[in-house]
Amino acid sequence: MAIKVVQRRPLSLAERTYLPQILAGLKVTWDNLRRPPVTLQYPDERPTIPQGYRGVPTLVRDPHGREKCVSCQLCEFVCPPKAIRITPGEISETAENTHVEKAPKEFEINMLRCIYCGLCQEVCPEEAIWLQSQYSMTGTSRESMVNNKARLYELGGTLPDSHYKWDKKKAEAEKQAGGHH
Repeated sequence: MAIKVVQRRPLSLAERTYLPQILAGLKVTWDNLRRPPVTLQYPDERPTIPQGYRGVPTLVRDPHGREKCVSCQLCEFVCPPKAIRITPGEISETAENTHVEKAPKEFEINMLRCIYCGLCQEVCPEEAIWLQSQYSMTGTSRESMVNNKARLYELGGTLPDSHYKWDKKKAEAEKQAGGHH
């Protein structure tokens, strides 16, 4: 087997000083300097959230400021990573929402476990849990990433509601109670 010797041509002065490569790199830099910036100055500037985005799950109140959650625990059962924990509680006889069977005593969502799937919102019969468009949840410890009931209502706020389900149920219950006397 023969060995073939390949002769290299000598480098020119420009090639030996890397000037063409340096100028090509400077041209790329100059072109990028003239383009509009694509970087957002977070947190002052935020990206637009697409329609249907599934963000942080929260609890919402009805327009009267009452809890919508009736502690049915469907969201807890359907949650794939088991991020939701509900402790049902009783409602006192003097409360204005006595027509509801129960309310959550404790409601926690572990945001370190949550996978933002949206199943909790889909399964909730009372529309009490909603996924907000907030996407930046941070904390300094594991405990700070577990949202309790008060924090969930703080994040969720009040949801506009046009059908006032519990007002109708309360009126029906009072009508039935009045008719039996």
